[in-house]
Amino acid sequence: MVRVRFAPSPTGSLHLGNALTAVANRRFATAHDGVLLLRIDDTDPTRSVAGGEEAILDDLAWLGVAWEEGPVRQSERGALYAGAVERALEAGVVERDADGSVRLARGGATLVRADGTATYQLASVADDLALEVTHVIRGNDHRPNLPVQQAIARALGGSLPEVIHHGLVLGEDGKKLSKRHGHSSIAELRDEGFPAEAVRAYLAELDLPEHDVNLDLARLRRLAVDAIAAMPDGAIAEAAGAPVEVVPALRGARTLVEVREYAQLVLDPAPVDVGAAARPTLERFAELRVPAPEWLSLAEGKAIVREVKAVGGDLRALRLALTGAERGPELGAVLAAISRDEALRRVS
Repeated sequence: MVRVRFAPSPTGSLHLGNALTAVANRRFATAHDGVLLLRIDDTDPTRSVAGGEEAILDDLAWLGVAWEEGPVRQSERGALYAGAVERALEAGVVERDADGSVRLARGGATLVRADGTATYQLASVADDLALEVTHVIRGNDHRPNLPVQQAIARALGGSLPEVIHHGLVLGEDGKKLSKRHGHSSIAELRDEGFPAEAVRAYLAELDLPEHDVNLDLARLRRLAVDAIAAMPDGAIAEAAGAPVEVVPALRGARTLVEVREYAQLVLDPAPVDVGAAARPTLERFAELRVPAPEWLSLAEGKAIVREVKAVGGDLRALRLALTGAERGPELGAVLAAISRDEALRRVS
């Protein structure tokens, strides 16, 4: 059976490149009726941050990446690593230095630090062998580790799983994504209002790139628009914290942050003084709105906007009066989302 693993270090929210690896492993396991194991590579305490593992679990859940086994934490598997090293020492393929560290007899790669803790290289290989991983799917930045890990696997009496490397996700400057680029982590994308479906779709489109790829933010934004457009009314209302009746006015939003902003404009706009010049427009709007039903359909809302425009009305002023902002939801949809009495109150 195919067994793959996703093995992040608990350093906080997943970077987009790590998320690509997670999605690729999930897809590979599913395609082969296999198993995805989640392993937390926490042998180096200097790289672990408080709440780091929880952030990873939250990111994976948000992305919809499920796993069958784990999380397995390397910090809890010291006995396994110690046993593997003892067998390698007995076989004469590794040697202990005067300071207590252990390294390969050939190549010199350190397996155990002087304090007795396993290095990343040893722990990773020992776990892959013990957990019967069949395929390792990871980023190109791990390519230099391959010969060392193959040698360690042989020293432990096994052979490394099949390894598949994929390209990294880079910033516009061609360098590995980092906080300085923005949009680099799943948490950042979530906070910026990108729906999970859009991020997952983008990563799926990248598949397993042979070479490094630059983050295509324009494509990600397009996928966000499509994802929001495809969301059921109830899901949009929940994301906005608004009644479902308001949803038609939120449909044009480009991010979930904008969805919430649109809802605020519709439900609780800031008061704005539109000036005396806008009075004829607002009076004409009131004349059209009074005889209409208490609640308008979207088509009826659009029809009133067309009527106001046809007589030379100032739609900018009308929008300001109704939403408190110069830009925002489609004006006809705003009219469909608020009652007649509320609309008349705002233009009075």
